[in-house]
Amino acid sequence: HIFVGIVIIFFVHRIPFDRLKYIAPIAWIPVSGLLLITAAQGMMIGGANASRWLKIPLINISFQPSSLGWIALIAYIAWFLWRFADEKYSFGWSLLWIGVPTAFIIGPVLPSNLSTAAIIIFTIGLLLFVGKYPTRYMTKIITGCAIMIALAIGMFKAFPDMAPSRYKTWEARFSRFGSEDKDEDRYQIENAKIAIAQGQMFGVGPGKSVQKNFLPQSSSDFIYAIIVEEFGFLGGISILVVYILLLFRFLVVSNKAPNLFGKYLAFGLGFSIIFQAFINMGVAVEIFPTTGQPLPLVSSGGTSIWMTCVSLGIILSISRKEEQVKEQLANQEKKQQEFKRILEEQQ
Repeated sequence: HIFVGIVIIFFVHRIPFDRLKYIAPIAWIPVSGLLLITAAQGMMIGGANASRWLKIPLINISFQPSSLGWIALIAYIAWFLWRFADEKYSFGWSLLWIGVPTAFIIGPVLPSNLSTAAIIIFTIGLLLFVGKYPTRYMTKIITGCAIMIALAIGMFKAFPDMAPSRYKTWEARFSRFGSEDKDEDRYQIENAKIAIAQGQMFGVGPGKSVQKNFLPQSSSDFIYAIIVEEFGFLGGISILVVYILLLFRFLVVSNKAPNLFGKYLAFGLGFSIIFQAFINMGVAVEIFPTTGQPLPLVSSGGTSIWMTCVSLGIILSISRKEEQVKEQLANQEKKQQEFKRILEEQQ
C-alpha cells in the first residue's frame, strides 16, 4: 500500500494544481453519488449501520468513498474562498453555495461514520475562518448547528426508535469516555493503556508487543498504543514530533503558495491529515472518545493510505509551482540585470 502510495504521490505532484480549479466546483457531485450508493447498501454489523465500503465490480477491490469526499469538499471550499475572495455576498447566498455540497458529502457519511463527518465539518469550519469568511455568518451557522444537534439528541432520547442505528454506539462511547464505573465496557481503552504502560521509556522491542493479541483494531484504530508499547515513550514522542514537523511544512507551503486557491487547498488538506493523526493518538491515551480514525500513513488500510498520498501529492504540486514561480522571477531579475549592464556599457 505504501509503495502504491508513493507512486500516487509522484504522479499527482506532477499535475499542476491550478487545473483543480476547473474540477473543484463539480468534483463533489459524482463523489456524493458514490457516497449515496455506499449508504444505500444498508450493510449492518451487530445491528449497526456499517455502510462505509464500496466494492468496485470486476476487480473486487473495496474502498471508502468518504476519504474521496473529504478531499473533494476541501477542494470545493478552497475554490469558493478563492473565487469569491473580493466579492461581497449575502448570508443566504453563501450558505447555499457552501451548504449544498457540504450536505451532500456529510449526509451519507454521518449515519455510519460520525467521527469522519465531525472531522470534515471541523476542517471546513477552520478553512472558512482562515479564508476570512464573515464571522457573523459563521456565528449564525454554528448557532444553527448547535440548535439542530440539541433538538436531534432530545428527539432521539424521547423517541429511541427514530434514532440512527449507530446512535447507541455513539452514546456508549461518550458515556464510557473517562468513566471510572466498573460496569462500563472499557475493554479497548484499558488494553490500550496497558500497552502504553508496558512500553515505559524504551519499549519492549519491535514486533514484541503482547497487547496486540488482545487489543481490537491494534493495527489501525489503536496502532499508536502498540507503537508506544514496542518503542516506548521515546518512540511515541518521535511519531508526534514527525506529525508536528509535517504540520509546520504544510503551513509553510500554504503561506508561500502562488495564489489563494493553493493557499487554502494546502491548508485544508494538510490540516485534515494532522488533525486525523492527533485524533488517533488522542484516543489511545483517552484524550478523546473512541473513534475509528486511522493514523495517517501508519495504520493498515489501503483507502486511508492512498487518499492521504493524493493529498500529499496535491500539496507537493503547490510547493512545486511555488518553486517554479521563484525560478521564473529569478530568471527575469537576471535578465533585467544583464540588460541594465549592457545599457551601461553602451553609454
